[in-house]
Amino acid sequence: MPNTAPIPKSLCHSAVSLALAEDLGRAGDITSLSVIPENAPAKASIVSREAGVLAGLDLAIEAFLQNDPTANFTNAVSDGAHVSPGDTVLTIEAQARGLLAGERVALNFVSHLSGIASHTAAFVAAISGTNARITCTRKTTPGLRALEKYAVRTGGGFNHRFGLDDAILIKDNHIVVAGSVTAALKAAKENAGHMVTIEIEIDTLEQLDEALQEGTDVVLLDNMSPDLLNKAVAMVNGKATTEASGRVSLETVAEIARTGVDYISVGKITHSSPTMDFGLDIEIFS
Repeated sequence: MPNTAPIPKSLCHSAVSLALAEDLGRAGDITSLSVIPENAPAKASIVSREAGVLAGLDLAIEAFLQNDPTANFTNAVSDGAHVSPGDTVLTIEAQARGLLAGERVALNFVSHLSGIASHTAAFVAAISGTNARITCTRKTTPGLRALEKYAVRTGGGFNHRFGLDDAILIKDNHIVVAGSVTAALKAAKENAGHMVTIEIEIDTLEQLDEALQEGTDVVLLDNMSPDLLNKAVAMVNGKATTEASGRVSLETVAEIARTGVDYISVGKITHSSPTMDFGLDIEIFS
């Protein structure tokens, strides 16, 4: 199980607050307010309906707590655990109104993040035995990037930059405007702080040779065939960290990893992961 730091409490609170505001609107859960007695107790469990890697449990707990601060929880497992159909992941004892008001937000977060963690884990398993690492991209759901990147880590993957402000990544359009690979790298190094990593996107071996002569921390080998990747990795020969990207799938990732690249960036683990199915089962309601 990956040793993943938990989601910061402040981030957990703010993400859930926004989601609950969207769901409860201006009048609250009018169904439960109409049908459920005010102090009716309830006990329920979040249960996995399929196999996968769990992620987002703290967000589920926060969703119930914001609706009922007196709620009590029993964790059957923790984020990063592999669960099977029928496994209980969390038991909640709370006021029924609060439990039902938080149900959909809790399940949405757990289903979405567990889907990302599970999809990431499948990519990680596919490259087992190589030295490559799976990393995500900035192709994330607006407003949920930090949470989705947490799910990637929970699934055994690694994080790329979080935004435009935490690393320099010179892409093809930057090179066009700057005039050349060399010009772009020179300008980047003149402006980068000593803690800022510089990466440059490379499409051809000629560009790679130019980048290596100028010097860079990371080369992004974009949309290269496995044969071309093999040649590129041999050219780099440890002079920079290598990252492969471009239409990576579960069917192609192992062959890419065998070329010797250090990282493989996969956009689809965040933007196209299927959700994982969870349900909330009421066990006691009186």
